[in-house]
Amino acid sequence: MSEHPGGPGSSTGPVRPHKPKPFAPIDFEPFAGGADPARVSEAAHLAAQALVRRGRESDDPEVTRRLVRLADEQGLESIAEMWAESPARSLPGALWRLYALRAATRSDPERISVYFKAGKDTAQVSHAVAGVAEPPGAEELTTMADAILSGAFDGDFDVALERSAAFCRVIALGQATLADSAEWSNSAHATKLTRNANQLVKTAEDLEASAKAWRRGQLD
Repeated sequence: MSEHPGGPGSSTGPVRPHKPKPFAPIDFEPFAGGADPARVSEAAHLAAQALVRRGRESDDPEVTRRLVRLADEQGLESIAEMWAESPARSLPGALWRLYALRAATRSDPERISVYFKAGKDTAQVSHAVAGVAEPPGAEELTTMADAILSGAFDGDFDVALERSAAFCRVIALGQATLADSAEWSNSAHATKLTRNANQLVKTAEDLEASAKAWRRGQLD
C-alpha cells in the first residue's frame, strides 16, 4: 500500500481513506493461493448472499436494498475487499476469486489470451484438463463474472464456478508451458510463471470445492 504523500510523520494534509490494493493482473497473485483468515465478517456474507441467493428474489427485499445502497455508496471494489478476507472455500471467498479473475482478465486481455491459447493447445494434446468443465474464453469469463457480481446471473452457480476453475487450469497450463520454453533463456521469468501457475491451480481447486459445496447446500 502506498504511503501518504507527505511521508510517515507528515501532517500536511488529511489522511486518505483506505482504498483497495491494486491488482497485479499479469501474475494473478492477489487472489491465488493466499492464506485466508479464520473469521469472515458478517457484512461480507450478507453481500455474497444477497448477490447470489437473494439478489433476484423478493422474499427479503431489505437485504437487496442494503446491498444496492452499499454498492452505490462504496462501490463493488469495497464489497470485494471484504470478500478478500474470507476463507477460500466459502461463498464470499468464491466471489472474491471471480472478482479478481475478472479484474485480471480485463486489465490485460492480450497476455491472458496468450496464456489461454498456450494452455488450450497443450490440453488438446496432453488431455491435462480432461474431466473438468468446458473452460470459457476470456470474454465469456468476464461476462459471466459481471452477471454474477451484479446479481443478474440466472444460470447454475455451481456450473459457473466449475467453468471459472477450468479457465484457471487452462491459464495455469499455459503459464507452465511457457515457463518450460523460457527456462533456458530467462530462468527468473520461468520460475515466476511456474509459481503463478501453481497458485492458479490452487484457486481452481478452491472454486471446484465451492461448487461441490453449493450443490450440497453447504456453501456459506
